[in-house]
Amino acid sequence: MIANFVDLLRESLRPSSRGYRESAIAVAVLFSCMFVTAQVKDSAAPVSRIIPPPASYQFLEGSNFTYMVEWHFFTAGTATIHVEGAGAEKHVVATANSAGVVNMLYTVRDQFQSSVDPKTFCSLGISKHAEEGSHKRQTEIRFDYARRKSVLEEKNLKTNATKKEENDIPGCVTDVLTGFYYLASLPLARGDTYSFSANDGNKTAEVKAEVEGKEQVKTPSGTYPTIRVRVEATSGTLKGKGGLWIWYAEDERHTPVQMRAKMTWGTLMFRLQKIEKR
Repeated sequence: MIANFVDLLRESLRPSSRGYRESAIAVAVLFSCMFVTAQVKDSAAPVSRIIPPPASYQFLEGSNFTYMVEWHFFTAGTATIHVEGAGAEKHVVATANSAGVVNMLYTVRDQFQSSVDPKTFCSLGISKHAEEGSHKRQTEIRFDYARRKSVLEEKNLKTNATKKEENDIPGCVTDVLTGFYYLASLPLARGDTYSFSANDGNKTAEVKAEVEGKEQVKTPSGTYPTIRVRVEATSGTLKGKGGLWIWYAEDERHTPVQMRAKMTWGTLMFRLQKIEKR
């Protein structure tokens, strides 16, 4: 991510960008990139329904999850995520930090917070503080469902330049962070396929998830029986150019223990390193 997820993806895939290496490294420390990569070009693309969670569903509150990010056999950084209760809302809070040799090449210090209605799984808003290389930006996104608009307000913290942008949204969208939890709330039976809409303040993206099967997975935090889910863009510039696999533990809350993002320029691995009580 150079200042926001979509801009980074564009840079990393553009031949005339300032460098494959820097762009790929920045993406490597962001476990959420696949939910914001596909921007819809065709306004006639179908809009999918987001299924409200069952009354018994519980968010993964009370614990902090740390993931080790690997890129070309190097440790590229770490990503953390946890959920906080906030009245009638839930807040999904995440960080992404580069490490080791990668940190010397391109430093990333990012913080994110997504607000979601736990009864509907509709995202309410996103806050991003991004420090990547020489770029520093603060971005606020809110979803105005009454007007069917996403409202993005962004400030360049170095130049103080600002921008405001509105885009159409359907009656309910998920976002870059809550998409992982949305999938975890579903039954995830082998052969199931789900389609849903995701938005990060730009144009709404269509995402498809397919449950491929079960697999035993070993991570630094332990070995888990898991359910493997493939996620891919079904419209936009990255359609057919990559995919994301998520391994959810076969527990009642489908804890995500491993992720793999396969793109045209390489593969990223995200492995659960530790779970800490908050």
